[in-house]
Amino acid sequence: MSAHAQLIPGYSDDVRAYDPREVALLPGYCKHTQEFRERVPGGGDPQLIENWSNTLGPMYIHMHHYCWGLMKAHRGMLMARTERASTHFLSNAVQEFDYVIERSPQDFVLLPEVLAKKGQALLRLGRSPAAMMAFERAIEIKPDYWPPYAHASDYYKEIGQFEQARELLNRGLASAPNTSALQRRLTELDSARTTRRGGKP
Repeated sequence: MSAHAQLIPGYSDDVRAYDPREVALLPGYCKHTQEFRERVPGGGDPQLIENWSNTLGPMYIHMHHYCWGLMKAHRGMLMARTERASTHFLSNAVQEFDYVIERSPQDFVLLPEVLAKKGQALLRLGRSPAAMMAFERAIEIKPDYWPPYAHASDYYKEIGQFEQARELLNRGLASAPNTSALQRRLTELDSARTTRRGGKP
């Protein structure tokens, strides 16, 4: 059996089957992108296609690759039944994200998000240095976008580098104050440090 066929039962081998359950997990604009609009019910609405094109600009012509990447990443993280299948889908997701990144101007509004998703996939593939580079680039482009701080700090916490995790969370909160996802992680990190010290603050 090929790697891409080893999914939980009931799903096509190919994301381009556009299973409604998978499409429902995507951002709303995805079904109006190229390729999707021809296969997904309601995707061909000309007014919505024009609206999204105006909102996202010239890059909208490429965004079906990002949407495919999201589907492949979801398969690799949650739906694959084997490590081989997971690696297959995550590697393909990174390729789709790179397709968009390589064509994006620095000011493309969704570039930080695409970089953060790429970083997540790279972490799952065990490619942490490349993942950190993707997160840092996302942060450089949009310092107040919190997900890269969260994902990177989670990784550092997981490998026991708590000070690096704390530094990232503090950087994130300095740029995006009162972000609950970052505050919660910082609280959990401090709690874990207290536990490691035997209950001493």
